[in-house]
Amino acid sequence: AAICMTKQSTLNQKILAAVQHATIGPGALHEPVLGDAERRHADACIQSGWVSYAGSYVTQFENELAKITGAKHVIAMTSGTAALHVCLMMADAGPGDEVLVPAFTFVASANAIAHAGACPHFIDIDTKTLGVDANRLATYLERVCKRQDGAAVNRTTGREIKALVCVHTFGHAADMTALENVCADFGITLIEDAAESLGTYIEDRHTGTFGQTAALSFNGNKIVTTGGGGAVMTDDDAIAATIRHLTTTAKQTHKWEFIHDMVGYNYRMPAINAALGVAQLEQFETFLKRKRALANAYAETFAHVPGVKFVQERSGTTANYWLNTLILDSADIKIRDAVLTTLNDAGYGSRPAWRPMHLLAPFADAPRDNLSVSEDLYRRVINIPSGIGVCPPC
Repeated sequence: AAICMTKQSTLNQKILAAVQHATIGPGALHEPVLGDAERRHADACIQSGWVSYAGSYVTQFENELAKITGAKHVIAMTSGTAALHVCLMMADAGPGDEVLVPAFTFVASANAIAHAGACPHFIDIDTKTLGVDANRLATYLERVCKRQDGAAVNRTTGREIKALVCVHTFGHAADMTALENVCADFGITLIEDAAESLGTYIEDRHTGTFGQTAALSFNGNKIVTTGGGGAVMTDDDAIAATIRHLTTTAKQTHKWEFIHDMVGYNYRMPAINAALGVAQLEQFETFLKRKRALANAYAETFAHVPGVKFVQERSGTTANYWLNTLILDSADIKIRDAVLTTLNDAGYGSRPAWRPMHLLAPFADAPRDNLSVSEDLYRRVINIPSGIGVCPPC
């Protein structure tokens, strides 16, 4: 027992030393950087009097995002969850349907499916991408689904599987070519949860431009923040027009009458938030460079630490390294928690991966594949400080 405790202490200290060497000092997991640019744009928005979703800053923010991502349409929302809810509605996913989603994700991915009235159906991930395992998914769907009138129907529940929500986990791109092929084969709509992947590319194509729609997030802990907010990306003109109408309370244009032609949602981002986003996007390239410099520093230092692996972008992709990620060799959750205690006690904000969705009470009875990889990585993954404030200069 004493030998094991010594080994644990040594591992803790080596990981702490590696984090200290790579960063410029202690800091939170991912703290926003807000300064003069944000104050200037927020003040200009206030002075304009247009602080709600009708303000010009919303359009400017959407246009800048479209330039960065290459998406034809970007529609700013109040949150990433709202954006994903709308994506699901555009896939006609609702009561009586199922939506495939990885168990290894933030709860918003599953919550949005529930908000749409559909049932989340949990699938596993692979260790290379930390995203949906396309090969395993194809094999699983062949076993549990029947093809009926161009749709995939769950043989056990009788529900149609309407969509797949794939997640670009921690800013690393999922295997989109393989997932596109699986969805096309089974008649399933592909949706990207790109909440964490602004600035992440597959070859020269931005994540979020592969599926019918995609959701972005600008929460306070994201690489670009608007305080709270999100966006939908799509190249489909009709879908974009429907989303803009639906999320602006479905109000028809009129000089003074309030005419609403369907049940709508008040999901559009206020201009005051968009003003912060415009300021953040002015610094986006610098943010990316500094985050990649930090990731390179982590990769160098952890290459010499036994018992742990630093997750790096795979060939053919460019990651934004939203949250830098360690994978411990040991799947003992006590070892993970001991490392977390050492890091946090020293002031280096760190956390485990999300508890897999099927282990949460609201989704305990949802249909699912074998989720052994998700469960294993939950016990071994640690996210370490990744914000601009701890990044070395570049």
